[in-house]
Amino acid sequence: MKPLEQIRRQLDLEHYRSLHWEGSFEAYLNVLLEDPRPLRTSYQRLHDMIVSYGSETYTHFREPVIHYRFFDDPLENGRDAVFGLDKALMKLVAFFKAAAYQYGPERRILLLHGPVGSSKSTIARLLKKGLEVYSRTPEGALYSFAWRTEEGWEPCPMHEEPLHLLPTKLREEFLNTLRARHPDYPYPIEVEGDLCPACRFYMREALQKYEGDLAAVLENEVRVRRLILSEKDRVGIGTFQPKDEKNQDSTELTGDINYRKIAVYGSDSDPRAFNFDGELNIANRGIVEFIEILKLDVAFLYDLLTASQEHKIKSKKFAQTDIDEVILGHTNEPEYKKLQANEFMEAFRDRTIKIDVPYLLRVSDEVRIYQRDFARVRGKHIAPHTLEMAATWAVLTRLEPPKKAGLNLMQKLKLYDGKLMPGWTEEAVRELMSEAAREGMEGISPRYVQDKISNVLVTVDEPCINPFMVMNELAEGLKHHSLISNEQTRERYKALLEEVKSEYAEIVKNEVQRAIATDDEALQRLFHNYIDHIRAYVLGERVKNPYTGASEPPNERLMRSVEEKIEIPESRKDDFRREIMNYIGALSLEGKSFTYKDNERLRRALEMKLFEDQKDTIRLSALVSGAVDPETQAKIDVVKARLTQDYGYCEHCASGVLEFVASIFARGDTKE
Repeated sequence: MKPLEQIRRQLDLEHYRSLHWEGSFEAYLNVLLEDPRPLRTSYQRLHDMIVSYGSETYTHFREPVIHYRFFDDPLENGRDAVFGLDKALMKLVAFFKAAAYQYGPERRILLLHGPVGSSKSTIARLLKKGLEVYSRTPEGALYSFAWRTEEGWEPCPMHEEPLHLLPTKLREEFLNTLRARHPDYPYPIEVEGDLCPACRFYMREALQKYEGDLAAVLENEVRVRRLILSEKDRVGIGTFQPKDEKNQDSTELTGDINYRKIAVYGSDSDPRAFNFDGELNIANRGIVEFIEILKLDVAFLYDLLTASQEHKIKSKKFAQTDIDEVILGHTNEPEYKKLQANEFMEAFRDRTIKIDVPYLLRVSDEVRIYQRDFARVRGKHIAPHTLEMAATWAVLTRLEPPKKAGLNLMQKLKLYDGKLMPGWTEEAVRELMSEAAREGMEGISPRYVQDKISNVLVTVDEPCINPFMVMNELAEGLKHHSLISNEQTRERYKALLEEVKSEYAEIVKNEVQRAIATDDEALQRLFHNYIDHIRAYVLGERVKNPYTGASEPPNERLMRSVEEKIEIPESRKDDFRREIMNYIGALSLEGKSFTYKDNERLRRALEMKLFEDQKDTIRLSALVSGAVDPETQAKIDVVKARLTQDYGYCEHCASGVLEFVASIFARGDTKE
């Protein structure tokens, strides 16, 4: 098969024709009679686009939260996915919903506010990208029109709704027909606004040609076309980035005179001699993003006041022109504080709805950012907990010190991440979060952590990178961090890194303990032995010695050696033992048997007890001295294999972790 023929067979020509549909004005009216959705405003279309991807509701600390799947970035397999910001995104979608129903927010500027690197630009990029894709679907179809001219068909420069071609009275009569035909349509069926200056000119010329016969004009001089939104083609999606004050020009927003065409048309007030190609012009029917909006010159902000409140813009030499677009800006904390302090910007503040986009406060969410970026690193293995420890440190820098006595910052971080702690309920954690309203608005950006992980990947000549390599790089980078304003903050961040290192030491120590104790037969024997003795204890019975056959009292030393591993005090031992026996009894009534895996605390206690019994036989301390005999090496190899198979280590980092844990036990540096 010829290459071109192979390409042709993969083309969907029918889909292409549907995207480039053209028809008469009457054909368009028939389209609307069947489905009025092309008449949606920009806010209605954007809201429907987000909702079309579905959502799910879950409970977070007894508070219902909606997760909108659109922000997982299904368009590009999660490349721009936004993690852990469901509450902020709920507010964002609520804003669009209220604007869609014309409750007022549609006449405001949407301002995403937060620290650097908190996903503000990503959210804006997702919305623009989503609108492009949605406009290509049957559900998201919208239309504009073109005029017949001597040079060919001239499209409306503002991509206007074709019903603008009808005078207000005729338009309202047709809309009444649609309302009667679609009584269950969710939004108000309305079309506001009038023709742009260029289309007013063409309409005036056409009416003179047909002596006022509007029907003939619409039939012969107008062609309706499917409109595909595209940022690259500057159709319905605009982006404005501020420059220095000398180079800023308001014509970038509202268009400028085409001086070459003045010689053709003889006047600079002829709309054919004007380029309606400012960002606010071309974004009509869609969305315009203002990057660092508060860095704009004041003259630009004045243009936005009318654009948001009145839905009109003023191009040079022409009357105000109607627009329908979402105006979205984003800014960081210092710029927003300047806005609040500027009394001359009161009108702008009054027309702005601010939505905070903070840093993440849950380690499990922060880790997902780094996993997305570093999950497929070629030629390098990332040791377990490397990304988790980097995320832990980043989140710690964003938390405020807890006011509750007996609660440290690391414990607060674990509570926020959903870890259970004695004495803490979900309601108590909610109160804890409410006491620190500004948490997440300061701290270390994910970008800084990403940069440092990248540095380690390219500079460290090792097959595997581990948490200490990354943490050392994070600490080194603090010396030159451009966003840390004082030495006190720098020292606090370094101290938090030391806390993370201690936390990591506990994590890997526990993993090695579990790897050593992962002898299912031995655990089963210890478990049954413990259960036999606590059953006898609770029931006031005696235990038969399997070796001598003698009847003996329950072995208190055995029971306490297990319970002490999970800090069950002497005063609580009876309660714990009864709790286990009651649970066993409840399972028995259901015809089920109890195993050590059914109770997380008991499982952990048994593993720690077994580790304590076995660690001397494995002699981890030999790894520190380097004197490892063949028998010990064989046992260590079994543990390394378990670390590799069950915990995600490679041969290199498994050896490193064992040596690190061996050094901990050699110096007795454990929390136990």
